Amino acid sequence: MDYKQLIIRGISYSQTQSGAYALLLEHEETHIKLPVVIGNFEAQSISLGLEKDIHPPRPLTHDLFTKFIVSANFELVSVIIYQIVDGVFFSNINFKNSATEEELILDARTSDAVAMAVRFDAPIFTTQQVLNEAGILLELEDTGKEEDTFSERLTNEDSLGSVSMEELQKLLEDAVKEEDFDTALEIQEEIKKRKKKID
Repeated sequence: MDYKQLIIRGISYSQTQSGAYALLLEHEETHIKLPVVIGNFEAQSISLGLEKDIHPPRPLTHDLFTKFIVSANFELVSVIIYQIVDGVFFSNINFKNSATEEELILDARTSDAVAMAVRFDAPIFTTQQVLNEAGILLELEDTGKEEDTFSERLTNEDSLGSVSMEELQKLLEDAVKEEDFDTALEIQEEIKKRKKKID
């Protein structure tokens, strides 16, 4: 299968889910962004994994599992986000034994898979289908104009169905600027539905 490599663009506090964070992954070639909602512990663990110079006084769960993997002569080869169902991403972690060449694939939550990948500097991949279903593609331009925030503009509308395509695109840009990726996905779905009707 032709997998698409993703890079971590950042982690931000979720605007719509209390206590949750948005992990933003991006396909470098197409700049399609894949937002994944993760918990507080996983966000902290990924951040610490990215900051190689910061070490907590006691090992986190992901650090402990990393030590076990190394002790068992395995290495983490890659992470593959292979499916999304009802907004939930499904991932596999691929391991390889450095002594026996034995391969091992474990099912994992995407947040845990990414937290492990950053500790091994392992690549993260996804499929074109996942990018098509959950990816956001934006060409953000700085117009220099002061506009209403995304939330202010959305409350002035009855629903997404009553908004023009041009306005939907503006709302999508605002949602991403405010890092409200949950709502951005809803708007993107509405845009896709309309494009299908036109086709």
